[in-house]
Amino acid sequence: MTPPLPERAGRRCHNVLNPLHSTHYFSSELRRELAAVGIEDERAGYLAARAAAMGAVAAGAVTATFFNFRHELVAEHVPAVWRTASPEAVLAARVRAVDATLRRLLGEDVIVSKDVAEAAELALRAAEACGRTARPLYAAHADLPVPEAPHLALWHAATLLREHRGDGHLAVLLDAELDPVEALVSHTATGKGMAPRWVLGTRGWSRQDWEAASGRLRERGLLDTEGELTPAGAALRQDIEARTDRLDRAPYEHLGTAGVERLTEIAKGLLMTAFAAGAFPEGMIGKE
Repeated sequence: MTPPLPERAGRRCHNVLNPLHSTHYFSSELRRELAAVGIEDERAGYLAARAAAMGAVAAGAVTATFFNFRHELVAEHVPAVWRTASPEAVLAARVRAVDATLRRLLGEDVIVSKDVAEAAELALRAAEACGRTARPLYAAHADLPVPEAPHLALWHAATLLREHRGDGHLAVLLDAELDPVEALVSHTATGKGMAPRWVLGTRGWSRQDWEAASGRLRERGLLDTEGELTPAGAALRQDIEARTDRLDRAPYEHLGTAGVERLTEIAKGLLMTAFAAGAFPEGMIGKE
């Protein structure tokens, strides 16, 4: 019998791998590489970069798999973006951007270090246990080739683990009967989600949408008049994360306790280096 993982070990590992995956979304390198293939609008760029693994899909598929973007925003850019650059061109631009972003944030010595190579091996091993069923974004990325360079292989594996958890998380949100804006509002109220101005600036929702969702959460007894989670709201968000952990346990159980701890340790160090190098905009996370 394999000993059970410590409580939340998989979540802790995800919480350092996911930001490593996400660094390129905020980088000048991604903007530059996408502009080189004709995509200059940043919103179109994000949608294309993340959806390209699914092929030249229509707006409905992107809205469904991304969950918290307003459909009208998605439809402004998809499928038109594929007439500007093919999914294959976008995927190639994305990998070039990730390469340049990680080299800038981590430094050449770290890029070629034994730690990065070890982390890539561990993360890929964990991803072996991810399942495609009912996980469309994960499944699409799982069909892409694994890059040869260790730092890119690590990023690829982090992407697989991120999208695997994310696909399961959406099922839990649906079961909790939270619509996209309610999910955003309640997550922000935990203090761990994106600040409202970032959500409204990137997801296509209006302040009126935000306030209406807040009102619905108040009616359910999940949010108070100050915009803070009630005890019931806090319990719901904790339950959502716990249920997401359960649906996402397979890759971390496959890797085992020692492997998860080591991957978490290395990824945390890499993330701290990236943070110190200015990987993310100030004020992105929080309630204001």
